[in-house]
Amino acid sequence: MSKEAIKNALSAVKYPGFSRDIVSFGLVRSVDFENGNAVIGISVTTSDHSVAARIRDNVESALKAVPEVKNVDVNVSISPSKKPEESPSPGGANLADLPGVMNVIAVASGKGGVGKSTFASNVACSLAKQLSAEGKKVGLLDCDIYGPSIPLMMGVGGRPEIENESIIPLESHGIKVMSMGFLIDEDTPVVWRGPMIQKTINQFINNVKWGDLEIIVVDLPPGTGDAQLSLVQTIPLKGAIIVTTPQLAATQVAKRGARMLEKTNVPLLGVAENMSFLESEDGSKQFIFGEGGGEKTAAVLNIPLLGKIPLDPGIREAGDAGSPISVSKPDSSSAHAFDLIATEIISRLNG
Repeated sequence: MSKEAIKNALSAVKYPGFSRDIVSFGLVRSVDFENGNAVIGISVTTSDHSVAARIRDNVESALKAVPEVKNVDVNVSISPSKKPEESPSPGGANLADLPGVMNVIAVASGKGGVGKSTFASNVACSLAKQLSAEGKKVGLLDCDIYGPSIPLMMGVGGRPEIENESIIPLESHGIKVMSMGFLIDEDTPVVWRGPMIQKTINQFINNVKWGDLEIIVVDLPPGTGDAQLSLVQTIPLKGAIIVTTPQLAATQVAKRGARMLEKTNVPLLGVAENMSFLESEDGSKQFIFGEGGGEKTAAVLNIPLLGKIPLDPGIREAGDAGSPISVSKPDSSSAHAFDLIATEIISRLNG
C-alpha cells in the first residue's frame, strides 16, 4: 500500500469542529507504511489537548478501516496556540499567525486576462469604504508573484521598512498593501519554482506587521498549478471569490479554479462576473463577451453570483492612474457595482 493511499484515507479525517480535513490543513507531517504497520506523524497547533486526542482517535479509526492496515501508531506533537479560538489552516498557518486580522479572503480565477487584480484592488477599496465607518481597516496582499500589478493599480511603490525583523506594509487609499512588486525591480522577472514561492508567501504571512485588520484581500495568481495550490495551502483563507468573464472559454476554466479551491476545502463565497457588458450613452448594453456566463458558473458551483462589473474604460484608466474607480469616481455605476459586491462579501463573512 502506498503512502499516497494512506494520505487519501487520512483525508477523510476532519479537524474537530471544521469541515476541512487534516491533510489539506497540512497537519500530517510524516507517513510510513510497512508490512501492514502504519506510522503517522501529526503536528497540531492548539492549546486544547482534547483536540489532539480526538485527531489521534479519528486517524486510528480511519486507517483501521483500511483492509491492508493491520496496526496503527499515531504520534501527535502539540505546539501551543497564540489564539486557541482561531481555526487551523493549511501548511500549519492559521489566523493566530496574523494577530489582529479577522478574515482573509482570496480573489481567484482559473485563467489570466479576466481582470482579477483590477477586481481585487477595487473590491478592497469598496470594503475599506464600508468598514471605515466602524473604525475597521482592510489589507491587500498581492500574491501574483510572476506579474504583480497591484502596486500600479493602487498607486504605491518603493521599499517597505523593517521594524524588529517585521516588514511594515505600505499604505494607499487607507489600505495596507504588500506585494512582490515592492521587493524586486520593475523590469526584473521572477523565475521561481513552487518552494521559493511558498517561502515568500510564508514571509508575507509570518513576517509582515499587518496590525488590526478586519479583512485582508489576497490577489492569487491565475491558474491551477503547483504555485497556486501551494499558496492556497499556505494562506489561512476564510473564503474565496471566483472572477470570470461571461464567455465560455473563461467560465469553463473558472470552474476548474473553483474545484481546486473546493478540494483544499476553501469555502467559496461567490462568483463575480467582470466585463459583463458595455453600456452606451443611451443606456443600451452590448454584451461583447457573451451573456450569462457568471450565472451559469455560479449555478454549477451552487454558490451565489455576487454581482456584475461592466466593461468600462474608466476602470482601466483609474487603475493605470493608481486610483481605483471605487475611490476616484465613487458615484459612478462601476464603483456602485463594486460596492454592492463588497456588501455581499461582508454579509457572507458575518453570516
